[in-house]
Amino acid sequence: MRAESPAGGVAVIGGFYFCYFAFNGLFSPYWGLYLAALALPAWQIGILTSLTQVNRIYAPAIWGWLADRSGRRRAILRLAGIAGLIGFLPLLAVDSFWPMFVAVLFASFFWSAALPLVESLAIARLAGDSGRYARLRVWGSIGFIAASLGAGYWIEASGVRVFPLAVVGTMAGLAVYCWRLPESPVRRAVAAVQAGFGEILHRREVRVFFAGCFLMSLAHGPYYSFYSIHLAEHGLAQSTIGWLWTVGVLAEVGLFLAMPWLNVRLSPKALFVGDFAIAVVRFLLIAFGAGSLPLLVIAQLGHAFTFACHHAVAMGYLHRHFAGAHAAKGQALYIAASFGIGGSLGGVIAGFLWADFSGSTVFALAASVSALGGVLCFAGLPATERGGMTGR
Repeated sequence: MRAESPAGGVAVIGGFYFCYFAFNGLFSPYWGLYLAALALPAWQIGILTSLTQVNRIYAPAIWGWLADRSGRRRAILRLAGIAGLIGFLPLLAVDSFWPMFVAVLFASFFWSAALPLVESLAIARLAGDSGRYARLRVWGSIGFIAASLGAGYWIEASGVRVFPLAVVGTMAGLAVYCWRLPESPVRRAVAAVQAGFGEILHRREVRVFFAGCFLMSLAHGPYYSFYSIHLAEHGLAQSTIGWLWTVGVLAEVGLFLAMPWLNVRLSPKALFVGDFAIAVVRFLLIAFGAGSLPLLVIAQLGHAFTFACHHAVAMGYLHRHFAGAHAAKGQALYIAASFGIGGSLGGVIAGFLWADFSGSTVFALAASVSALGGVLCFAGLPATERGGMTGR
């Protein structure tokens, strides 16, 4: 059997990131608009746009436990890719709440299995090198940009009904890369001297870190579910909305590439707290500046910090506390607490508030949640030395 090329394995991981986040580049800007075009009420839109986040509450933990217990991560990733594709196929034929609910719930249960396993695979293969991780993760941002821009023009030209075709095509690419992903290297030596998982969770820094991740994702719930709808209500064209999403992701790319430079100049705590401060300003600009394209562009530049910097610093905390035997479980817990519970709860709450309150009110509440997260992390995280992730 031919030996696997390490460079080839990293390239496949980059392809996975491209397709995985291309899917996000479709779902985040256009899933809510597609559901609105079907004339679904806001509470149903809030639930359907949050389903992928809801499955992140428990599914990554289930798949992570199964992967650790069976040692067959490659098989699980292949199953995740194929079953996720099959699950999204019904969107080509159904357009009512309950059939779409069942389809997305099923598909995202398998889809959500992939990212934490691949993140732990990437970190293990790159030995925690933050610079190489950032450059690899950038392929996800490029995929997001390609999908959000391409779909924006396609939808504007052909109508929002082409959205399911774009989703299925992207999931087919993801299934191919899931099938080709390499096996994760095993590092038993680290596990022998590492603290127990429960002991790690009892550390105050770890609890505050996870609470901060929850609050940041809670604040982003309205953004991922209703940002495009909010802008459409203010008269922006689909292509313009796609470009605004792209501005955010371009800022994300720049920040990922700058993370090694930031890591040696600022502490993880300073970066983490600063991200919350920028989130407050960003969501206030979205709340009250939706009629001004320059203000919306400034708000989207803040995505560099409210997502990219926040995520990169979070990966540093996870690598520091959960490396080795607990890497997959730490990743699963991070995704569950943030994108799972925080993101889904934020989207559902926004859905119930949207009909009775203005979008400005909902995004102002998101700014308030961001302020709470900043205060909590400022008071609860210990002062640390510069350097967020292990790297050169």
